[in-house]
Amino acid sequence: MKRPVVDVRHVGVTYVSGPVWSRRVTRAVDQITFEIAPGETMGLVGESGSGKSTLGRVCLGLTPATEGVALFENQWIGPKNKPPAGKLAVVLQNPEWALNPRLTVRTSVSEPLAILRRGTRKDRFDACRRALEMVGLDHSFANRYPHELSGGQRQRVAIARALVTEPRFIVFDEAVSALDASVQTQVLNVIKDLQQLHGFAALFISHDLAATRYVSDRIAVMYAGTFVEIGPARSFYARPIHPYSRALSASAHDPEAGAFALRGAAEDVSTLGCPFALRCPMSLARCHDERPELRDFGPTQVACHRAEETLLEERQ
Repeated sequence: MKRPVVDVRHVGVTYVSGPVWSRRVTRAVDQITFEIAPGETMGLVGESGSGKSTLGRVCLGLTPATEGVALFENQWIGPKNKPPAGKLAVVLQNPEWALNPRLTVRTSVSEPLAILRRGTRKDRFDACRRALEMVGLDHSFANRYPHELSGGQRQRVAIARALVTEPRFIVFDEAVSALDASVQTQVLNVIKDLQQLHGFAALFISHDLAATRYVSDRIAVMYAGTFVEIGPARSFYARPIHPYSRALSASAHDPEAGAFALRGAAEDVSTLGCPFALRCPMSLARCHDERPELRDFGPTQVACHRAEETLLEERQ
């Protein structure tokens, strides 16, 4: 088995806000453990506010873990202990955030190399040209400005900018959610092709189950800062087990489907037992008192007291 590029062990992130006399404690990430191997993509899905982006920032060393440790190639990473420059990258939802409107594509894409002081100016521009070609853009795009590009082209440029330093790990945070369906497919194909070519590890954060399944080897479902299910993408898509996973899957296939409707709102989180108990249509008294641990069900791990019953119902 290959040594993981990213190794997250029992990571927790707690934010404290408000005045001294009325502190508010928010548990953004709660005891998360996972690994990502070279050439592997782990998909991370869940509602807004579930802690997905915070976990992505921990993996990049941008947000410190309150508990546990995040390792990059077996070395601890954090705001005060950065990984080797250029080895980690991120592609965000809006490429405009990564591209300066006053700079040409050539300057924007080659800028990370200039910051790292790699090569001559010509070397950096040659690297920019190669990166643009890798994402399916002609080298003539190097002379354009962001406002002269379509949304899909801007996102390809953002991916080229992330790839130009030859990173070992990339976080795609809602990287295709702002694009039309046809453009999404093109960009997702670019991501898959590039990963096969370069073998980088990736964390694909999204609320879109279809897009996540398309690019991911494994999928983790996050709710209220914790994993409720994690397993191979194929088995997850065919048969999600956790009630929250089933609700997400049902809404993705049919937004009007009520067969597995959730109660309440995303803010309704149980603090004693299962964090999903207040919204779960299958919850029992035990769910409100006892927190479930991730358990193995074949290649999938599920944190649910009633997972066996869910599987039994499907077989009948």
